[in-house]
Amino acid sequence: MLEDERLGKSSFELSYAHRAKLAQSFESGIGKLLQERLHVEKSTRTLLAQVQFESSTRVPSQLTINTGLWLRQSTSNMFNIGRIPAPFCDVICSPPPTDSADSRKLLITIHNWFYAIDVYHTPDSPTDIPHLMTPREIATRIRAVVLDVEQRLSNGEKALPVGVLSADDRDTWAANQQHLLSIHPTNQKTYHTMLSSVMALSLDHMTHTTPPAAHPTHNPKGASQEVLDSHLHTIRAHPLNVANRFYDKPFTLIVDPSTRAGATGEHSPCDALVPSIVAEYGIVQGVDEAAFESPPLSDTDPGGWKRLDWVADDKIRRECDAAHSRALKIVEDSDDSVLWFEGYGTDWIKGIAKLGPDAYIQMVLQLAWYKARGEFTATYETVLTRMFKHGRTETLRTLTRDSRAWVLAMADPKSTMEARHAAFQRAIRTHSRLTKEAATGRGIDRHLLGLRLMLRSQDGEQVPLFDDEMFERSQQWKLSTSGLSAGHLFRGTGFGAAYPDGYGINYLAAPDMIKFGIESKFSSPLTSTHKFKQSIIESLYETRILCSSPEIAVDYPITPHL
Repeated sequence: MLEDERLGKSSFELSYAHRAKLAQSFESGIGKLLQERLHVEKSTRTLLAQVQFESSTRVPSQLTINTGLWLRQSTSNMFNIGRIPAPFCDVICSPPPTDSADSRKLLITIHNWFYAIDVYHTPDSPTDIPHLMTPREIATRIRAVVLDVEQRLSNGEKALPVGVLSADDRDTWAANQQHLLSIHPTNQKTYHTMLSSVMALSLDHMTHTTPPAAHPTHNPKGASQEVLDSHLHTIRAHPLNVANRFYDKPFTLIVDPSTRAGATGEHSPCDALVPSIVAEYGIVQGVDEAAFESPPLSDTDPGGWKRLDWVADDKIRRECDAAHSRALKIVEDSDDSVLWFEGYGTDWIKGIAKLGPDAYIQMVLQLAWYKARGEFTATYETVLTRMFKHGRTETLRTLTRDSRAWVLAMADPKSTMEARHAAFQRAIRTHSRLTKEAATGRGIDRHLLGLRLMLRSQDGEQVPLFDDEMFERSQQWKLSTSGLSAGHLFRGTGFGAAYPDGYGINYLAAPDMIKFGIESKFSSPLTSTHKFKQSIIESLYETRILCSSPEIAVDYPITPHL
């Protein structure tokens, strides 16, 4: 509303009074009814969850001891499940029984073919806990699968790329999945095994390389920009590996022939921090290399693996081709890159600036957006509610009156460094307060979502507040952001932009550097990942100058980039 007034669109006072009236009418009217329905719904779901809850026995005990019940529950949602497409609303399948053979298998994709290998030993009785096989036993089965793929390729076989169907529009995939499963019982068995498998492993058959930039503007010290982006594009997918995935698994490990590895995750069962913790655990835990020293792995078939083939008809073949074309359009429109900012990191932010790193970085992103666009936008930041047993996330709205005031002060050549610094401190305090409120269940967006879901529009119920243009604009997250860990072991992380003319930004704040994963769309004339990276770099240096000692601080005029 303040921004509309600044741009001459409408009076803040009148606009605010109108929205306040809508909110008061909602609170005293239909809002009470929706809250009652939400309370009943929540009570019912909580009771069912308590009755049905069963702890996973395969989550490493070290994780449960060190990080508590939240992580144990969250990691149990990563394994032996999958997302099932359904018209209008997908569902998460239930984990298979612990004595199920499929629950002991690893899903593997190679050259668009699917396989399953045993990674747990068959228990002696249904009540026994399955024991993980040795690294050598698992490696021997993976090798057997690779040899089988090589034989199929030499025979001139070509896989039906069913995996790419799971990359399609969800309702389209739901229709294709139903048809696929109706063709033959074999398809139902294959699909069930894929969903029930522990996790997925995609072995790509080629190493993707990104050509060097003609005029590079940023050269990280730890790795070349081409290496970083090549690695990112391998994990994101490119035309030669986009079908070598099953996108409905919560966790897929991806390895290319150069041994570069990464992972993708299906977001609905758990949040990004969870697979990142699991990935770091796997890297740190490691595997004893002595297990592979001698004797060399044999070409003798060890058993314990099987093909997961499909019976297809002409319709499915056409749908695979169409889904592949649509997936390639998404990939080709994805303007994504990794930024390694090595000017400073959390040590300087905490030690010298005496500020919280997350709030600091979020303010930098607000400044970078304004430098690039000359306007403000609703900004989404993920806040975990992990102090609650089944906690997921709450929205933190980074764009506030105070963050806006600071950005405008930075852009105003008449503003003094003292005024800018005071505005920055206010913005940081506001952001920190909102973070605590969101983390402790006092945010607003999940509650508003729950109330909206309780609305019975089919019965003619309406809420003017929910239909208000300003209310809708306040949730257009054209700047969608999230921070993870320090990311010492990761080259980068990332996710897609929520809007065609926006950015998706994930960041890893380490003691001496900050890594950003940035995605936008080539098709939008309003966005450019390359230019936004430059805007972030300049904003980081400007903010450091602002927070430095008076002897160092100098006026630093803001400049547009787009």
